[in-house]
Amino acid sequence: MNQYDTYIFDLDGTLLNTLDDLAAATNYALRTNGLPQHSVDDVRRFVGNGVRMLMRRAVPDGEQNPRFEAAFAAFRQYYLAHSLDTTRPYDGIMTMLRSLKSRGCRLAVVSNKFCAATEELCRHFFNGLIEVAIGENEAAGIRKKPAPDTVFEALRQLGGTADGAVYVGDSEVDIQTARNAQLPCISVLWGFRDRDFLTANGATTFVAAPLDMLT
Repeated sequence: MNQYDTYIFDLDGTLLNTLDDLAAATNYALRTNGLPQHSVDDVRRFVGNGVRMLMRRAVPDGEQNPRFEAAFAAFRQYYLAHSLDTTRPYDGIMTMLRSLKSRGCRLAVVSNKFCAATEELCRHFFNGLIEVAIGENEAAGIRKKPAPDTVFEALRQLGGTADGAVYVGDSEVDIQTARNAQLPCISVLWGFRDRDFLTANGATTFVAAPLDMLT
C-alpha cells in the first residue's frame, strides 16, 4: 500500500481513538439539559457525520427537541475543554506516520469534527507530521464529508493533485467521501465500524493494523 505519495486521513476512529471523550461530551450535554444519556457503543454508532448530526442522533427527536440547541452548545463548550482527556493515537499510528513522512509522502487530515478541535488535536499529536488539517467549515462553503470538498481543499493546500493520493478512513462516510473525490480508499479495521459493516457499505481494501500501511 506504499505506492501512494499523498495520504489523506480521517481523524476520529482512524488516527485517534476519540470515542470516550466524544461520549463524555455527549452525555455531559444531555445530562445538564435533563435528557437521557447513551452508552459508549451508542455514541460509536452516532459519530461520522459531524457533531451536529451526532447530537441530532443523541437527543430525543433531534432538532425538534426544544432543548437541542442548548445541548449542542453544551457539547461544543465541553468538548473543546476536554478533547484531550483520554484521546490518544491508536497503537502504531505514530510509527506509521513517521515512516510515511520519511519516505517523502504528503500527509493531511480531513474531518467532520469542528475546525478548532480538528486543528488542536492535529497540532497536539501530529505536529510536524500532518501538514494540513481541515475540519468542518461549511460557513466558508466547504461542505462536510461525504461531499469531496474537504479532500479537494486538503489537496489544494498541499499543492498537490489527486494523482497518487489515497483516502484512509474507518467508516461508511469515508468510503463515500473517497468515492465522491474519485480517490482509492483504504478502510481501517481498528476504528468505529467493523469489517462486515464496511464491506456492506462498499469497502474493498482493508488494513488490520497501522503498520500494514507500510507494506
